[in-house]
Order: sequence, then C-alpha cells, then structure tokens
Amino acid sequence: MQSLSPAALRARLPRRAVLGATSATALAALLPSRPAAAAPPSADRPPLPSDAEVARQVRAEFLHSWEGYRRSAWGYDELRPLSAGHHDFYLSGRTFGLSIVEALDTLWVMEQDREVKRAADWIEHHFDPAQDGEVHVFETVIRLVGGLLAGHLCTGRPRLLTRCRELTDRLLPAFTASPTGIPYIRVNLRTGAVSGTTPPLAEVGTNILEFGLLSQLTGDDRYYDAAKRAYRAVLERRSALDLLGTSIDTETGRWVDTTSCAPNPPVDSFYEYLWAGAELFGDSELRGWYRLLTDAVLNIQGERRHGRLWFRQVDQETGAVVGHGQSELGAFYAGLLGKGGNLTAGEDYYRSWTALLDRHPVLPEAVDFADGRVTSPRNDLRPEYVNSSFDLWRLTGDAVYKRTAYRYFQGLRNHLRVPGGYTVADDVTAAPMRLGDLTPGYWFAENLKYVYLMFARTRRFDRRRGLLSTEGKILRGAVRA
Repeated sequence: MQSLSPAALRARLPRRAVLGATSATALAALLPSRPAAAAPPSADRPPLPSDAEVARQVRAEFLHSWEGYRRSAWGYDELRPLSAGHHDFYLSGRTFGLSIVEALDTLWVMEQDREVKRAADWIEHHFDPAQDGEVHVFETVIRLVGGLLAGHLCTGRPRLLTRCRELTDRLLPAFTASPTGIPYIRVNLRTGAVSGTTPPLAEVGTNILEFGLLSQLTGDDRYYDAAKRAYRAVLERRSALDLLGTSIDTETGRWVDTTSCAPNPPVDSFYEYLWAGAELFGDSELRGWYRLLTDAVLNIQGERRHGRLWFRQVDQETGAVVGHGQSELGAFYAGLLGKGGNLTAGEDYYRSWTALLDRHPVLPEAVDFADGRVTSPRNDLRPEYVNSSFDLWRLTGDAVYKRTAYRYFQGLRNHLRVPGGYTVADDVTAAPMRLGDLTPGYWFAENLKYVYLMFARTRRFDRRRGLLSTEGKILRGAVRA
C-alpha cells in the first residue's frame, strides 16, 4: 500500500454535477416519526455471546495488534503488519511514537497496566515536541495533543501534561499568525514558520476540545481563545442558507470551495466539535452554532433513496445539488445527530450504513448513494460506523447497536486480521479481499475501544458522563481508583 499522507486520509470525494434541490419544507418527508423495529436474531444471525465473552474477544484482538506493533515497530509512528516494517506518519525519517500515544488510554481502560507504564515511560523519555520539520496541525492536535491529554487524565502522570503543553505551544503560531483567526495548515515545530492557506473546515474547528481542556488544566486561556476565534471566523462567513463551504482562505477569509459537503470529509468533525465543545465546556454559543448549522444540513442536504436517509452535496449559496457521494468517515454523523437532539434522524442514517454492512462485511471507503456504486473499494480500518454504534447505544440502550457493532467487529476479524496484527484493505469488493500493509495509528485509539466500552463492565469509564474526542480519546469520564 502507498504511504498515507494526512491529506490523503481526509481526502474529499469526487463530485458530479446534478440539477435540483430539496426545499426546507420537505424535511418532514425525509424523517419518519420513528424508525422501523429492528429485526430479531435469525438463523444466519445468531444471538450475541455474553457481554463478558465479547469484551474478552475484543481485548484479545486489540492485544494481538498491539503485540504486532511492539514486536515490529516499537517507537515508530505506525506498523506495516505484513512486511513487519514501519511508517513515518508526520515527517520522513522522524518519529513521534504516534501509535504509542494513540494507544495509551485504550490500554488503560482495558486494564493493561504494564503496557500503560511501558507506553507512558516511552513518551516521557523519547517524545520530542520540538523536531525541526513541518507537521500537519489538524492531525497533530487530534492524535498527539488529544492522546497526551487523555493519557494524563487516565494515568495522572504530570509529565504527560507537560509534554502536551510543550507541543501545543509549538502549534499555536498556526492560529496566532493568522490575520483572520483561521489556522494555517502546517507549522514547523522548531521555528514556528507556518504554511498552507486553504484549510478545509475539519482542520479549522477540530481543536476546541483539546485546546479547551488544556486551558482548563493549565489555567491558560490562550488555547481555548484561539480555537473559539477560528470557529467564529467561519460562522461569520456562512451563507444566507446557514450552510458552510468546504475550504476557506486563512489570510482573506474567502471561501475557496463553496460546496456544503457535510457530514463528509473534509468538514466532518467541524460539526462534531461544536456539539462536543458545548457539552464539555457548557458554551452556549457553540451549542447555538451547532443547532443552526445542523438544521440547515438536515433541511437542505437530507435525501431519501430507496427509503434510506443520506446527505447530498450542495452549493452553499443556492442549495443546488452537486453530488451524491458518501464517505464512511461521515458515518459518525448518525451518533452526533442522536447526541445533538435529532435521534430519529440519527437512527435512520445509521440504518443506511447498516444496510451497506449487509452487502459488504467490511465497509468500503465511499459510495454514490444515487446509484449504489462503490466509488472507493478501500477500507482504511475506519471507526466511524462503530463510533455511532457506541453513541446510539448509550443514548437508547437498544440491543440492535450491540448486535451491529459485534457484526462490524466480526467483519474486521474475519477479513483484516493478519499474523502481524490488523491491516487496511485495498479492495473490500474482491474475493478474497485484497489487503494493504498498514495499521493506522487511530486503530489503537478508536475501533476496538468503542466495541469494548459497549460490552465490558469496566469501572474505569463512566458511561453516563464519558466524552470521547473525534479520535476516540477519553477527555471526560476516566475513573481512577
């Protein structure tokens, strides 16, 4: 498999021009009053094992992949499990120990305390936040800043917070050097030099959880203020339809791409962090912005095909339809809609993805919902579908989400497990599936953590209050004895 750059991981779907648009008055037709009842287990879908047995299976698979990383790529960013090699995610020839940082709170919540100590010790002695090279700000915030914060909250080790603050201080020039408050895409950690002036929305707004929490823990408001300023700069530039484009110019504030493609990448987590920021910090302005934008997306972009709810791409100014692509990265939106007060829509959208899981036990990266075509047959070990399983189960307690999450887990175990761990797929539509050679760092932070927390009766996570970042980091709800 080719090396995956940060840009490639959040790459946009291709668009195709389509005429027509749905008016706001059509929303009632798009969203039924209640979803249909879930089908009971059948002969081809037997009852679930016990919760304890599923938790045991999930933990065993996580440790299988972790042992593969420890054996072949310890100290490096990411594992190549087929070739027993490693991949440098941020800087060629340099490492941040990305997978170690990503795994820390998952190891902790699974009570692997010896491995937690091993990982935290490596970070304290080897993690270098001042390397001379340009890093992608967005990927650094959600993975490294978030991972260090979660590690500190779970373990109580103060040096993890120190490392986190050192790193974040070196990212701040991407925000403070901007004349609009919209961050630059990249920053040199050693020199503070910034570059990249056309960030997509996810890269503008997906920082307020990590920065806000760091402000709370340190008493330094600079971090939260920078994140809030970036959000405000974008909201002030929304269209008359209350829609946002895809990418915006850091220095002028002008829209570079005027397509509203929510909940697809590369805008996805911009919306997620509005709700989560309001929830974590009690910020009513963020909550109001979330409600405003979500209402517009539901009204103008929601579309039914064959009884399923999807979200099309439209021009932010006119609402004209420009595409019907849907990325697995957008599957998180089902859970977000539920948490944000649109449970019926969230459950409905979740069933759209579940129907795709019926056809492909390992979800493809992207589809065109207008004609059912798979437009990207890859699977990069994405966690967004099971993230929504976790969110909707916590909201409703409905066992259907446990069943579908377990089916998702089985699909990965049956098809993407290799002797060296777990790997991405180049083509999930081939039989047998064609595999790549990479375990992305986020695998250790997300996929199996969501399933584990649904089934394990762990005392280390407060299911009622717990809040996870877009990268699956436990930012609220860690319970230390």
